[in-house]
Amino acid sequence: MISFELSEQQKQIKEMTHWFAANEIRPIAMKAEKMERVPDDWLDNVNRMGIHLNTSSFSENSTQKTSAKDSKKEREGNRMGVLATEEMAWGDPAVTLSLPGAGLGGPPVESSGTPEQKKRFLSIFTKDKPRWGAYALTEPEAGSDASGIRTTAKKVAGGYILNGQKIFITNGERASWVVVFATVDASRGRAGQRAFVVEKGTSGFSCTRLAKKMGLRANETAELLLEDCFVPQENLLGGEQVYETSNSKQTGFQVAMKTFDSTRPIVAAMAIGIARAAYEYTLDIVQRDYPKQGRYFLLASEILAEVEQDIAAARLLTWEAAWKADLGLANAKEAAMCKAYSGKMSLDVCSKCLELLGPDGLDGHPVEKLYRDVKVFDIFEGTNQVQHLVIARRQYAPYGIKV
Repeated sequence: MISFELSEQQKQIKEMTHWFAANEIRPIAMKAEKMERVPDDWLDNVNRMGIHLNTSSFSENSTQKTSAKDSKKEREGNRMGVLATEEMAWGDPAVTLSLPGAGLGGPPVESSGTPEQKKRFLSIFTKDKPRWGAYALTEPEAGSDASGIRTTAKKVAGGYILNGQKIFITNGERASWVVVFATVDASRGRAGQRAFVVEKGTSGFSCTRLAKKMGLRANETAELLLEDCFVPQENLLGGEQVYETSNSKQTGFQVAMKTFDSTRPIVAAMAIGIARAAYEYTLDIVQRDYPKQGRYFLLASEILAEVEQDIAAARLLTWEAAWKADLGLANAKEAAMCKAYSGKMSLDVCSKCLELLGPDGLDGHPVEKLYRDVKVFDIFEGTNQVQHLVIARRQYAPYGIKV
């Protein structure tokens, strides 16, 4: 039986985050855009409220224990995550990405870390001060093809020496720790990849530049450099044994891919929130300013009806991917589908809304900002071309066809 009815807890999360987006995020969005950073006092206040960006589930404390009674209930964390993220991005995507929390670094630690690593790295996100985690996979010559990373990890006494460069890292400079992907043996391809947690202040680990961007200007995007950076053995995600066991399938590449299965629906939900915001801004202006019986009103109404339809379709794809994740089912195909569709949909929606607004949508209007913000959503977390490759591989796999 398929049901689209939200549970009471999901409704509460949606209502709470919508209130927060409307009353806390939107009032500072344009200011943060001009400053190209979110004000520190605002971040401090949000952290004291216990609002964190945890991309694998929506909870104040991702390290909390689950009781035997709760473990029998159907998990809802991924679905609550996409519901909350859509509302936050509706408020503003750049501010949302700047919220304190483990961010994109959370899922690999939660899914692949040892119990000690989970406790050590995830317990720092408390109300005493804002902290961030980050995820460093992309390199100058390895972005969409995650198997081609060049950052090296050389085994030495007590740990590893890392050398390489990472780019386009969300919250990379301010992060307390970053999950960094490197290879111990490039000749082994994906099997040689490992994931490390590199902590801020580690010798040889630095931020070389913050990118100047077309959109999402309030959110920092860092370039990170690792120069003879020593990482202790206990920071190898999952521990050495999990990689060395003969029947183990764990590699850094698989950690990265598993992370995407959790985060791509979150990215899709953000794109949906952006599209919904652009649609609502435009709908308000059309209803207020267009002559109700004029041909422009009729044309705009038809375009906006199609826009609303596309947003609803993207939302259902995203809900399915999150629902499968909550059930513990393989969702790589659905995660790729919702991410690819939502990113392109949102870009198309913002473009149509700008066209309808005409001069009203020029520089300084929220829809113009959203149009710049949304472009990256069909690029990061894997370009649309990569998503289509993921979908095709799973489509043909049952027939023994390799794509």
